[in-house]
Amino acid sequence: MNSKVDFYFNKASKWQAEVIHLRQLVLDCLLTEELKWGKPCYTLHSPKAKNQVDNILLIHTFKDYCAILFFKGALLKDANGLLKQQTANVQAARQMRFTNLHEIIKLEKTIKAYIHEAIEVEKAGLTVKLKKVAEYAISEAFQKQLVKNKALNNAFYTLTPGRQRAYLLFFSAPKQTKTQEARVKKCMPQILNGIGLND
Repeated sequence: MNSKVDFYFNKASKWQAEVIHLRQLVLDCLLTEELKWGKPCYTLHSPKAKNQVDNILLIHTFKDYCAILFFKGALLKDANGLLKQQTANVQAARQMRFTNLHEIIKLEKTIKAYIHEAIEVEKAGLTVKLKKVAEYAISEAFQKQLVKNKALNNAFYTLTPGRQRAYLLFFSAPKQTKTQEARVKKCMPQILNGIGLND
């Protein structure tokens, strides 16, 4: 147990008993507990690089459920059909969701089996084949600006693939053209300054 993470489990919340139980299950699988993104994150020392750690899973809570998120969940066999894709745009991660403590206790052996499989996936060096940025749709509103503004075009394609992907998804999400145009206009200064959507 890592004392830096205790606050997450000690704070009063709807899912306190559930996440405390999940914590113990994960720690029984001999992963290292760290605090990342404000959440309990469980890592493994990388077999590839001496001083590198690989993220295996994290525990997090939502309004209607608590969950274990497997960073490379898309590579797990999921024989029990327990893994969920959070949104259509999430490529690698998958969640195992719970709505009560009894459910977690009932699935203890299965949860541990999934954790061990996730560890083996990481040890084997397997990776999720991610869609290339070019495979994402460019909203019409953003495409017009890229054609009109050479500096914007250059700045956008200088961004990292992850930052490009975030903008493309953000601009394409609204159904109304006016909303897409407003988002593009608002973000253009950020793109021109080499700043990502979430930086």
